Amino acid sequence: MSIAEQKLELIREQVQAHLDQAEAAQLSPAREAELIEQIKQRLVAENAVIVAHYYTSPVVQALAEETGGCVSDSLEMARFGHDHPAQTLIVAGVKFMGETAKILTPDKRVLMPTLEATCSLDIGCPADEFAAFCDQHPDREVVVYANTSAAVKARADWVVTSSIALEVAEHLADQDKKIIWAPDRHLGDYVQRETGADILMWDGACIVHEEFKARGVADMKKVYPDAAVLVHPESPRSVLELADAVGSTTQIIRAATEMPNKRFIVATDQGIFYKLQQSAPDKEFIIAPTAGNGATCRSCANCPWMAMNDLERLALTFDAGDNEIFVDPATAERAMVPLRRMLDFAADLRLQVKGNA
Repeated sequence: MSIAEQKLELIREQVQAHLDQAEAAQLSPAREAELIEQIKQRLVAENAVIVAHYYTSPVVQALAEETGGCVSDSLEMARFGHDHPAQTLIVAGVKFMGETAKILTPDKRVLMPTLEATCSLDIGCPADEFAAFCDQHPDREVVVYANTSAAVKARADWVVTSSIALEVAEHLADQDKKIIWAPDRHLGDYVQRETGADILMWDGACIVHEEFKARGVADMKKVYPDAAVLVHPESPRSVLELADAVGSTTQIIRAATEMPNKRFIVATDQGIFYKLQQSAPDKEFIIAPTAGNGATCRSCANCPWMAMNDLERLALTFDAGDNEIFVDPATAERAMVPLRRMLDFAADLRLQVKGNA
């Protein structure tokens, strides 16, 4: 077992308790309705808005939409929080998303249902170890995934999300720049193969996407031969090779609406099914297998940290007292450079798409 695999196994063990808690935290319809009403009232009173990720629970996503908030990928979450007039942002996601929101909007209060909600990619890329790694390769442009801490972003030249990863790598390759890519090795491998960029990868992985199995997807294709396979690029190469479309959460949703298929096998966190079914109500979506014969499913296509953004914690967000996001000003200033570069690059891409439409 490699060092990266050992780290991943430790992370899986740590999140098992969160999975057990999530299974036990079933609310009655009456309690759910009561909490939703409480949250709505506090959002108005506190001049606050919910910024939720696609991987949170359907009830949280629905609440964000009903109250004028945002349900999106991490790139759009960052944009929305920056542009929205609310003075307080409730980030329903994982900690790096809250940190990004605070860096981009330092004048706003950024709260999260719990600061314990984190990410295996973030955990697996400690800032001090990553900085030492970068120092060993000073000739390379440092590109980090959004799923990293503020301190890691502060060491980077670029921040990317999966929706613009290919384009940024192509941009740098066109300039003959060599790249350090962190932390997801599967996404990095995909980008390297698609763009031909010279990439040196950090060895990290997502505990959800790591568990998708090519054999399981192939077996499911035999059962549903008419189904198209939609895969997030954090998945292993063997799974990507079976995909009819590879892309970010937003790109997966777009593919489901645009492709003619009526049935899809989806290899990403099952939280996305809320938006998939909303966007394509006449289509059927099936979660891709996360375990093979004799394997043990630890995440079962559902990020345990995303699951911590439940209604009980949301209702307590304004009063918890220990869940506000703060980022060291010097770190935030350095991290703002690659974050702003990401947002500007994404904006230019949107303009190019509109110009070509």
